[in-house]
Amino acid sequence: MNQWILEPDEILTVHPILPVLVVDSVEQAVSIGNALIEGGYSALEVTLRTPAALDAITEMRRTFPDVLVGAGTVLNTADYDQAVKAGAQFAVSPGLTEALLRHARNQTIPFIPGVASASEIMQALAHGYECLKFFPAEASGGVAVLKAFGGPFPQVRFCPSGGIIAANAQDYLALPNVAAVSGSWMVSDAVI
Repeated sequence: MNQWILEPDEILTVHPILPVLVVDSVEQAVSIGNALIEGGYSALEVTLRTPAALDAITEMRRTFPDVLVGAGTVLNTADYDQAVKAGAQFAVSPGLTEALLRHARNQTIPFIPGVASASEIMQALAHGYECLKFFPAEASGGVAVLKAFGGPFPQVRFCPSGGIIAANAQDYLALPNVAAVSGSWMVSDAVI
């Protein structure tokens, strides 16, 4: 039984788009965060792909107390624990492992594991996870695959990511089994 402070669906329903940030410094993270919050976003995912990520999460939590700040690219239990220590309010992974599914279930922040196949969805469900990241969405069949997953997995809510851009986000959001989409198109290198 989980002890999560928030449930994953609470995170995915605060805004239909979850911005994914890859930041090179704490200052950059705060600047991007300010712009996104002014644009109406209320949840942000900072990927653990750079050395600045954990410090950025800590500072963003301090600077933006009313915004949900989570950690992305959580690949193992050590990443998960470091995200918790940094103050992340949720954790997202591009995939799933047995160890990560078990570990996150007994912690305080929600975990949204990534899936790309029916077998992975079944594995996540076996551990009690019903909110899942569909990654890489476009490369894995996109909207058509998510429609197909709706039949055998009516209880699952997805957050597709990977190849999601402004031009196709609405196609995903129109699906009844999609709670939100995530992407980085609004914080591209050109914009930064």
